[in-house]
Amino acid sequence: MTARSSNSSSKMQYQEDSDLLSGETRQKSTISGLRWWIIGLIFLVTCINYIDRSSIGLLVTQFGPDIGITSRQYGTIGALLLMAYTLSQSVSGRFYDRYGARLGFTVSIVIWCAAAMAHSAITGFTGFAACSFFLGLGEAGNWPGAAKVIAEWFPQKERALGMAIFNGGASMGGVVAPLLVARFLAPMVGWRISFLLIGALGFVWLVAWLAIYKPLSQNPRVSQQERSYILEGQPAVTQLPAPSLVSLLSLRQTWGILLARFLVDPIWWLYMLWLPTYLKEVRHFSLKDIGASAWVPYFAAAIGSLFGGWLAGRFISHGVSINVARKSVTGSAACFMTLGILAARAESAYSALAFISIVLFGFQMWISNVQTLPSDFFSNSAVGSVAGMGGTAAGVSSLIFNLSTATLVAHFGYGVVLTIAGVLAPIGALVLIFLVGNIHRLDNTDARLISTAH
Repeated sequence: MTARSSNSSSKMQYQEDSDLLSGETRQKSTISGLRWWIIGLIFLVTCINYIDRSSIGLLVTQFGPDIGITSRQYGTIGALLLMAYTLSQSVSGRFYDRYGARLGFTVSIVIWCAAAMAHSAITGFTGFAACSFFLGLGEAGNWPGAAKVIAEWFPQKERALGMAIFNGGASMGGVVAPLLVARFLAPMVGWRISFLLIGALGFVWLVAWLAIYKPLSQNPRVSQQERSYILEGQPAVTQLPAPSLVSLLSLRQTWGILLARFLVDPIWWLYMLWLPTYLKEVRHFSLKDIGASAWVPYFAAAIGSLFGGWLAGRFISHGVSINVARKSVTGSAACFMTLGILAARAESAYSALAFISIVLFGFQMWISNVQTLPSDFFSNSAVGSVAGMGGTAAGVSSLIFNLSTATLVAHFGYGVVLTIAGVLAPIGALVLIFLVGNIHRLDNTDARLISTAH
């Protein structure tokens, strides 16, 4: 099928939807640039996601002694959270593909925000572990859900930018959480009320989500001009059932995404979980120094996310193929991540922090493009599933790597850990580049086989 006929079929499909909604559209005014309002909501919920997650590590220093939580118990609870998060990625991806992002985000928000608020009532290890487990279970849906929404609401040339804005929410959550939770809420209202307030943020967001979001084909507030722009250059849209996981796992494209996430995502979790400890034990930072400096790498990560999305979109807008654009950006980002090796050997503490900032800049530049690949390859009915499986692969490797970090540090020091992390990035880039082959949308024959395989 040619691109022209594909576009015509796509427009005909959505013209029918538009005709059905014409009466409702006349009653409700359209919102200019609705896709940017939607990605703004995705940015905010991702920021809330990271604030809720970070609040546990920030507040445990206050409530841990109160309820008798030891360091070993806290490590176990952290592993349970990450395990639930890992398992939920694939389950959530399937749920979003079957029932849509509107219901999917509703379920995810209710589970994780109720769990965040329930932390206010914990009195010991069992309650703490249960609340953290459900927090991870609910939070995982944010990632495949965002990938699915961006695949639907953004033309291909803007999807990496959409992913960049979404991932920027994670970085900004890392910046905001210490200021909001540790510096403001906890000193004023205590840790129990702090958990209630930060958990309630998600329910406030949910009201706005339900008011604005509906699928592109059913949303009465999207203008016909924006609808046509989003669909420009996309293949015909058909209402296909979510493909089976077996059919998706038979494809090299799926395995390329999964292995790339498996190899490279531990870099992010390493710095997110161990950076404060590294700065204290190796660079001899005081708690005050850590509070004043630890936000810098996350700010660099937010810039890297936006830059990676912008750069890929810039390439595509100037006629560069999707294949070349994605591989150029991810390859460059992998080079930035190798600077963790220099951080391990830097004499100055602030030089090490600068190198770490470049690493996280590169990671977010990388992930904003890698998370776009499911929508580059597959129909929208498969995006959530592939994104969810990628998240599971990332979670498994991150869990393994971080459980090994303490042993490696005890025997060899942080230098070895940072070096291993630096080497993982180029290996992951090479696996991605060679395993997925040419990055392109699978044609209709492939899509039909994928969607009907059982």
